[in-house]
Amino acid sequence: MKNSYSVIIAPLLTEKAMALKESDNKVSFKVARDANKIEVKKAVEEIFKVKVEDVTTVNCKGKKKKFGRFEGQRSDWKKAVVTLKEGEKLDIVHGT
Repeated sequence: MKNSYSVIIAPLLTEKAMALKESDNKVSFKVARDANKIEVKKAVEEIFKVKVEDVTTVNCKGKKKKFGRFEGQRSDWKKAVVTLKEGEKLDIVHGT
């Protein structure tokens, strides 16, 4: 079994993620590429002490970038959008 802190890498603090948090009580995280929905749910419940209703995961492809005359690619990553149960609150920005 994986450590909860190795499943969740970082919170996503984009404009779209903040809009989802305010309107639908959903929080977005960058998670390990090999993590599944069950592991993400257990990790969020264990770390943040909240009840999770649903987890949606998305595999995001890394962008191709040019550095002068060289071409490279950013790493692929996985995003998880976690829906919290009614009445639960999680504020990543302020740490509560």
